[in-house]
This record gives sequence, C-alpha cells and structure tokens, in this order.
Amino acid sequence: MNDWIAKLLENPGLRRMGHGQRLDDLNLGLGWLYYALGRIVRPATVVVIGSHRGFVPLVFAKALSDNEEKGSVCFIDPSFADDFWKDAASVASYFTSFGVNNIRHFLMTTQEFVASDAYRALGSVDMVFVDGYHSAEQARFDYEAFADLLAPSGMVLFHDSIDVMTSSIYGADRSYEHRVKDFIETLKKDPSLQVLDLPFARGVTLVRRAAM
Repeated sequence: MNDWIAKLLENPGLRRMGHGQRLDDLNLGLGWLYYALGRIVRPATVVVIGSHRGFVPLVFAKALSDNEEKGSVCFIDPSFADDFWKDAASVASYFTSFGVNNIRHFLMTTQEFVASDAYRALGSVDMVFVDGYHSAEQARFDYEAFADLLAPSGMVLFHDSIDVMTSSIYGADRSYEHRVKDFIETLKKDPSLQVLDLPFARGVTLVRRAAM
C-alpha cells in the first residue's frame, strides 16, 4: 500500500484540491476516509462527480480492488476546467498507470449523465461523492439525481462543504463562490437524514438515511 500511495502522491495534481494529502509521510489525508469507507461498506458501485486529477476516484477504485467483492467507480466529469479528461485513451492509460482498471469515466455533466443510457442501466448505488461544480443548486441536483438509487445503507459525501470560498478554477473571468455549505444546511433540517461534517482540509460532509 505504501508504494501505491507514494506513486499517487508523487503527482503534484493528486496532492491538490483540499483533501489534506501530504507526500512527506505518505498521508492520504481525507483519502484515508474514502479508502476506509470503500473497505468497510464494500460497495459494488461508487459514483464520483468531479475530480481535478482523479484523487477521489483513484482512492475509491483502489479500495474496491482490494476487496474480495471488487466493485466499480462511475466517474462523471465534463472536463470544464481544462482538457485533462477529454481523451478517452489517455484517461484509460492514466488510471491503468495506478494499477486500477475499475473506473469508467463519462465525459458529461450530471445533467447529461442522467439523460444517458448509462444512468438508466446503473441500478443501485452504494456511495456518491459530490465534488463537481460547487454551487448550492448544482450540489442539490447532484444529490437528487442519485438519492432514489441509493442502497438502504448508502451514503452521499460532499467535498468543500464547510466554508464559502471563491474559486477561479474555470478562469479568472468565470470565478464563482463555492456554496455547497448552503445546501448542506438544508439537508440538516431533514429529520430523515443523518448529516455529519468533518471540518478537516476543505471539509467533507457525510449524508445517509437515519435509522427508522
């Protein structure tokens, strides 16, 4: 595992985007949580919405590969920030270079994905990681797109969920405020849900159905 972490974190792009990663002591930061949930829950299907250079889908894919049950990651990213995810062959080679072959990338927005045959064929989903466009409205859309597909023990994780911040990842002329926190506040008012904030690095929030 240490060799795999070292290879992952040697890539500067995989040490960015606020998951608390650190190469010096091979520390995955919040990635330990993602890996642990993949091993504990043993999901058959994880959906990841958005990722700068693939840190989250790679960590989940590694966890699922290490399980006897295996499992797959459905990764949705339209590559709006740059062209990194646009060439399918390069994307496949990139993921394979980290020893995982259980990630399927869809060069789409969530809105496009829910209109696709792949969405209709998806079936039950065990875990969803929301890290795409960080407006409250898009966080709501991403959540509602998969809420009805969640397995009874399923959960949704939201990244960048504890603070409001300004991002210029799409260019200085397209800067906008991260407002995922606002949507999380509405979820906290729903008594049918358990909502847990983890205020580390840029934060992640876990949402699951409350026990009845």
